[in-house]
Amino acid sequence: MNERVIELIDIAPKDFWGAQDAHLETIKKYYPKLKIVARGTTLKAFGEAEILDEFETRFKRLMLHFTRYNSIDDNVILRVLEASHQNDVQQMHDRDKILVHGIGGKLIKAITPNQQKLVDSINKNDMVFAIGPAGTGKTYTGVAMAVKALKDKQVKRIILTRPAVEAGENLGFLPGDMKEKLDPYMQPLYDALRDMLPPQSLEDYILKGIIQIAPLAFMRGRTLDNAFVILDEAQNTTHSQMKMFLTRMGKNAKFMITGDPGQVDLPRRTISGLKEAILILKDVEGVGIIYLDDKDIVRHRLVGKIIEAYKSIENIE
Repeated sequence: MNERVIELIDIAPKDFWGAQDAHLETIKKYYPKLKIVARGTTLKAFGEAEILDEFETRFKRLMLHFTRYNSIDDNVILRVLEASHQNDVQQMHDRDKILVHGIGGKLIKAITPNQQKLVDSINKNDMVFAIGPAGTGKTYTGVAMAVKALKDKQVKRIILTRPAVEAGENLGFLPGDMKEKLDPYMQPLYDALRDMLPPQSLEDYILKGIIQIAPLAFMRGRTLDNAFVILDEAQNTTHSQMKMFLTRMGKNAKFMITGDPGQVDLPRRTISGLKEAILILKDVEGVGIIYLDDKDIVRHRLVGKIIEAYKSIENIE
């Protein structure tokens, strides 16, 4: 009797096999001529070679579906197992330009025309600047694109970074070691990831270094290959920090730089590396620059009114 061994990669077994192995039982019923045994992350199937080949191909499609959607049920299992070609499954994934299927069935996609321009620019260019005020979905859209690229195996890791410039606060007075001091500062990045990845998967990715969240200073000296890299709050970089970051780009890398030139927390007379970079690089082929505005704000409706009100008293360069 022939044997086939398949490992669940970056998938929580209890979620994939279902409560009391209900999903596994559905799979077994679809392949009654195979003996199928699952233990933890390992599945073993026994039977005729031809049936095993078909089973392995379709089972891997099911794993891909779970990785993208974060869930499966009996209907999904049967639909994926019965799909005659990978293209049939791909059409399910591409429906409505959904970027990521988040936690609790949340559909994450571009909501405004400018957010869609941002998505299109990331698909087209290796380096994209997303410029706009708070609440326009710059970081959130970028993280969604990064998670999608990881799930689609276009990149091997996600790297999220921010310059450690305090917005009127001092990190030195926070309790704990450096990681504990910085984690609250990186919270918006964690929040976006928690919307898009199951807790166990996110924890595993971070432990394995597949997802890295670190202050900008930690990027110095590195070459970032096969990675989707997001520099958040880039308005708070200096000239040297921005140049250092942009030159970390390695092979098969996507770089996204987000920022709001109206929220610079740098010392007076210090030129923002973001403002300088978009002037220097605006005509460079392969670099996309997308501007979002008040119409793209997807937070509470008052956020747009607050930003508009503050414009009247601020001298935004």
